[in-house]
Amino acid sequence: MDVKVIGLIGTYTNPAHVLAYDDGEVRQQFSICFRAQIIGGSLRTSSESKEVAFVHPSRLDELNIHPSMRMRIDHGLADRSEPYVG
Repeated sequence: MDVKVIGLIGTYTNPAHVLAYDDGEVRQQFSICFRAQIIGGSLRTSSESKEVAFVHPSRLDELNIHPSMRMRIDHGLADRSEPYVG
């Protein structure tokens, strides 16, 4: 999708959430989530996704979403006045 960034939802990290890969690489997750408006493009998969779709918020509980990702989604849907820092 082509998007226009219109705000910051938050920054997310957890020192206890460390990822260890088969090749020996170890890293701590850190992500920045932005609020954006879609201005073009189309949905498509990538090397990091098997399927992509827009899902109505009322259906989120039907999906298997990792709690750390669900927190980011919930923060985005809440339209918080200040970005989350954590």
